Amino acid sequence: MRLTRLAPLLLTTFFSIGAVQAAEVQVAVAANFSAPIQAMAADFEKDTGHKLVAAYGATGQFYTQIKNGAPFEVFLAADDTTPARLESEGDAIKGSRFTYAVGSLALWSAKDNYVDDQGQVLKHDGFQHLSIANPKAAPYGLAATQVLDKLGLAAQVKNKLVEGQNITQAYQFISTGNAELGFVALSQIYKDGKLTSGSAWIVPAELHDPIKQDAVILDKGRDNPAAAALMDYLKGPKAAAILQAYGYQR
Repeated sequence: MRLTRLAPLLLTTFFSIGAVQAAEVQVAVAANFSAPIQAMAADFEKDTGHKLVAAYGATGQFYTQIKNGAPFEVFLAADDTTPARLESEGDAIKGSRFTYAVGSLALWSAKDNYVDDQGQVLKHDGFQHLSIANPKAAPYGLAATQVLDKLGLAAQVKNKLVEGQNITQAYQFISTGNAELGFVALSQIYKDGKLTSGSAWIVPAELHDPIKQDAVILDKGRDNPAAAALMDYLKGPKAAAILQAYGYQR
């Protein structure tokens, strides 16, 4: 008789523990990584039971929001310096930071055969607008300015630059035809080993500083099991396969 009365209690306790274990993690995601993290989200939830809620934007803007108390628990940045800075300033958990991806920059046009595979189109005067992300807030924008400096083209194209707040807006300027071409993250135009649309030049890595993208658990995620689970997932083989599909390295 006592066992019969105990069974519902044990069952209730079991499901209560499961409910406590499942958690939600608020993630600030660099705009260039929006497609890969969306591809990972469902798989992450299936594997761990935790839910990932992402916001997308420029790394520099996220830094300001985090310093002003935004409720983010994990930060997937587009560089390695901003997470390190947050860590040194006490806004992130020491020892949690690691490089989750190394990005590639591409010169892209929505038009087929517009951008050649050497980027020589930049040296011609046949375009009116060149889109880049804000170099003060977006690491891919900074990399674009480094490329133009290395090629000796910064002065030549200065009056043609159209700046997006982040790499997503820079991409939108090109995709809508408001700019004939521009610098984007390779992941925005590449999937499973091929270009998804238009024409592009994958910029050689030696023309800009490495785009090392670091992840870090922020102070608000200190006690959230979903934050720790996401960091583990990003280090695993399933995430690695998705990274490769979008043209990232580790």
